[in-house]
Amino acid sequence: MKFTLKDYQEDAVKDVLTNLRKARKRWREDGDKHAFSLTATTGAGKTVMAAAVFEGLFFGSDDFEPDHGAVVIWFSDDPSLNEQSRWRLREASDKLTVSDLVNVSNSFNSEKLAAGKIYFLNTQKLGKNSLLVRGHDPADPALETSNGQKIMPDLRSFTIWDIIQNTIEDPDLTLYLVLDEAHRGMKEGGRSSGDGKSTIVKQLINGSCSVPGIPIVWGISATVERFNNAIKGMEGRSTLPNVLVDARKVQDSGLLKDTINLDVPDETGDFSTVLLRRGTDKLREISDAWTDYAKQQDDAEAVLPLMVLQVPNSPDHNEIGKWLDTIFERWPDLPHDCVANVFGEHRTENFGSRAAPYISPERVQESDWVRILVAKDAISTGWDCPRAEVMVSFRAASDKTHITQLLGRMVRTPLARRIPGNDRLNAVDCILPHFNKASVEAVVTALMSGGESGEELPGRRVLVNPRVMKPNPAIPEEVWQKLLSLPSQTLPKRQARPVKRLTALAHELAMDDLLSDAGKKAHAEMHRVLDGAQVRYAEEIRKARQSVLDVEGMTVKAEVGTRNMTFDDFLEKADYAVIEDAYRRAGRAISPALATSYAEHLASKADEDEDPEDALIEAHTDIAAIGLVPDIAVDLDAAAEKLSNQWLEKYRIAIKSLSDERQEVYRQIRELSTAPLDVDLARPHTLLQPTTAREADGKEVDLPRFEKHLLCGEDGLFPVGFASTWENKVLSAELKREDNIAWYLNPSRASQDSLGVTYEDGDDTRIMRPDFIFFARLPDGSVAADIVDPHGIHFSDALPKLKGLARYAEANKNIFRRIDAIAEIDGSYRVLDLTEASVRTAIQSATSTKALYESGIASDYLF
Repeated sequence: MKFTLKDYQEDAVKDVLTNLRKARKRWREDGDKHAFSLTATTGAGKTVMAAAVFEGLFFGSDDFEPDHGAVVIWFSDDPSLNEQSRWRLREASDKLTVSDLVNVSNSFNSEKLAAGKIYFLNTQKLGKNSLLVRGHDPADPALETSNGQKIMPDLRSFTIWDIIQNTIEDPDLTLYLVLDEAHRGMKEGGRSSGDGKSTIVKQLINGSCSVPGIPIVWGISATVERFNNAIKGMEGRSTLPNVLVDARKVQDSGLLKDTINLDVPDETGDFSTVLLRRGTDKLREISDAWTDYAKQQDDAEAVLPLMVLQVPNSPDHNEIGKWLDTIFERWPDLPHDCVANVFGEHRTENFGSRAAPYISPERVQESDWVRILVAKDAISTGWDCPRAEVMVSFRAASDKTHITQLLGRMVRTPLARRIPGNDRLNAVDCILPHFNKASVEAVVTALMSGGESGEELPGRRVLVNPRVMKPNPAIPEEVWQKLLSLPSQTLPKRQARPVKRLTALAHELAMDDLLSDAGKKAHAEMHRVLDGAQVRYAEEIRKARQSVLDVEGMTVKAEVGTRNMTFDDFLEKADYAVIEDAYRRAGRAISPALATSYAEHLASKADEDEDPEDALIEAHTDIAAIGLVPDIAVDLDAAAEKLSNQWLEKYRIAIKSLSDERQEVYRQIRELSTAPLDVDLARPHTLLQPTTAREADGKEVDLPRFEKHLLCGEDGLFPVGFASTWENKVLSAELKREDNIAWYLNPSRASQDSLGVTYEDGDDTRIMRPDFIFFARLPDGSVAADIVDPHGIHFSDALPKLKGLARYAEANKNIFRRIDAIAEIDGSYRVLDLTEASVRTAIQSATSTKALYESGIASDYLF
């Protein structure tokens, strides 16, 4: 893969491959047909996951043998969506070639589909008027006969249905059907309801005429309920466990924007022109911000944001022309030819005096010349454009669905990563001139639940008329430095492979000229570990080597007359193919790259008169034996993990001087650790905050504003509202302390500027984010940091979080002055100071959170 998969993507790929392997086995052994789905919210990277699955299916992976007879049909109801998916698969995979991704055109003609290829089909290609299907239906008037023999039209030997049937019936091939946007084409009713698409999809699944149904069906979508329900109702097809991607992990990954800003009028009236000018200002502002960021980072990709101008379904072209005139009057430097449309008419549209050519949705992202995109509805499912960062919608307040659908296509981050400490570059803006704050609530609710999937997206914020907070000029620089020195934790990776992690780290260190020949040095160290293992586990390796070289079997002899059977064991010497198969399996255990380099290392030590090819076969045999001794892999992983962590610590300062993009690469490698590792906090530069809240009666009230926050508005104050009143009390009490000089509201989302603490909740490792960090001036003039976390005890994970915070305090007791966990107990407020050893000991052995706060180790919190 060209991309490093996120943790949730790796999990999903493994689960999908497991299902495909089971389905193939059951199809080959019993003829059973199976189906399952992959569900992931918009922006999770479904096509990237699919690319990794296809690499594993065709070429094998660390955990899976390849299926050398695999053939894939990728099916959707939209040719442009197919083309976009085809391009993305090629972009993500370094093993799939252009010739492996076949667009089935009307001239396609073959007896059967070929193994190792993905064929792209769409509904139109299987429609009754398509050249690909002519001759399949016996009632087709184009079908002729001569002497009782069928004469195919268009000089075609096989219809697409014949080709599919021949592929299914070939014992050396396994046909897989991948349904993109699987919820489409699964409506009830088929042709009787006027929906031919569903009939074609179901024909592929269930079969058509003499053509059997495709054996293995994999549906992909953000909303697969309709697909799942349809599959359950189909006879002769079993289901496998559906693969569901955790929406929280998707939001945490940085692939989706953290914040959606909705600007709506504060009063009743027609504010179309005013808010359109505001949208233009936002487009110019975000364009300048991306330009500045690219200059600052030097190697960052330049992002050219665009505005989506969403218009009604029956638009007045002259009215749109006036809106475009307003945009260009507000920003005269915009190129005059930067407007395009994605209307269903597929033609150049004239808006007043301005011409806007048509552009297909999947080409918008790469077409940097487009800065204003005129659209109607949600364009199309599956379309997305990460550089679409501003939307002005002139649809009526009743069109909430159309607005949320289009916004749902605009949530990907332009650089596929979160920009550290910069809310402005991690946000998308939507301006709704025809809405009011009451009618926008439905939009907010839909966006918080992911729009399409309906699953809650923790970490995403939808803000109405927010304000930008910037660094507070009254805060001393030493406070900022103290913040950046505080350790934050990340979640461990269940799929972590230490040797692969070391190899990746070595590659990046060499790329950044931090460690020359890092790859050779890493492998040389691993070679020393394996050399030592050959001595330490000599007897185990000798037995394993013999098992590689000897092929054991059994001969069954049956006497026809007496019907007696005898069993005789046999032993044969392994040939080259058997040894190479065992070597490849060992390579998956210790990493293919290391297996290759170690084989060369062993072969180089052979006698000078030994044939080089024989020496390499001997080396492969040794490695095959090593792969059969589990303890060696454990030792190797431990050594790789140790060296990776040493290098990360040694080059930590040098890495911090790199660009954000390069630092993000190392942050991901650091997070591939099998145990949580500390990471550095990023400096927050901008923060978007709401300034008002809506009360139960609908009245808008200003949020409380506080001084001394690290970021603030133009008035020097920071607006914030809490779910409970006692958090306000705690904040006010801490700010009144004589030595307090600053505070920081720790972001509750998974951003680089948020301090995280891991904790164990059952078998899962999770992460909490304490509410407040306060800074105090000590008598010696230095700056101290305090964590103060109002800690609700009524939640089921209250005690696990407290234990995690106690472990964090134990590891960092010399870094913080106080780590206070505060709780309300029967109307009074109690505090546990986790910098005290006795408090930490009591917490680790506790079974009740409330009992801890009621005991003598807690004290009253004084306001």
